[in-house]
Amino acid sequence: MSGTLYIVSTPIGNLEDMTFRAIRILQEVSIIAAEDTRRTQKLCTYYQIGTPLTSYHDFNKEEKTDLLLHRLQEGSSVALVCDAGTPLISDPGFYLVRRAIEANIPLVPIPGPSSVLTALCVSGLPTDRFIFEGFVPRKPGAREKFFQNLKEETGTIIVFETQHRVLNTLQVINTIMGNRHIVLTRELTKFNEEILRGEIEKIGQQLKGKSIKGEITLLIQGLPQRKKKPTGIPNSNPIIHLPSE
Repeated sequence: MSGTLYIVSTPIGNLEDMTFRAIRILQEVSIIAAEDTRRTQKLCTYYQIGTPLTSYHDFNKEEKTDLLLHRLQEGSSVALVCDAGTPLISDPGFYLVRRAIEANIPLVPIPGPSSVLTALCVSGLPTDRFIFEGFVPRKPGAREKFFQNLKEETGTIIVFETQHRVLNTLQVINTIMGNRHIVLTRELTKFNEEILRGEIEKIGQQLKGKSIKGEITLLIQGLPQRKKKPTGIPNSNPIIHLPSE
């Protein structure tokens, strides 16, 4: 019988956000595949998890996937974690999951923290419909095209951005989409957690000259849906023409 591949969510900042089930799984599996073993080792030390670690990231995914699948097919169980949050959400793991499915390896998700949903639920923006677009492109031309394609989106838009480019990105959004309402979240669940709400120009002024640090999840108000104008006002008392006698 083959082993099981567990997709384990880990805290996005505050280590106390680890679930009991996630701790147990990480203690029970044969090996933990981690995006950065140094960061995951801190988590393991905090919860006294002694399971061996191996690195798994975009630069070694093909070689490591073959090794991990071999271990799984021999009966060992493997836990996949990323640096923070839910694996595969703008993090490595998609290649391994696809290969595991093709090899009929059982997959079990261990749900937990996600900066996307954490930011959305405190944003004050509509939550009934939203779109997550990952990291904003680095190159200026690609960045402009990125937001042009989202200009007509009516749901709440969620993206990741770095502290070094966020001010420039706000300018691009303002130019293409207008001075929309945004919510900028930084260092969620950590000691320096910050949530800024307001129009783009207001938030830009707040950030100017400020040292911006940490992971940023940015939410943008979707394009307001236009109400359809009535084609005509119906008569409240319609006139009925009776046939003449």
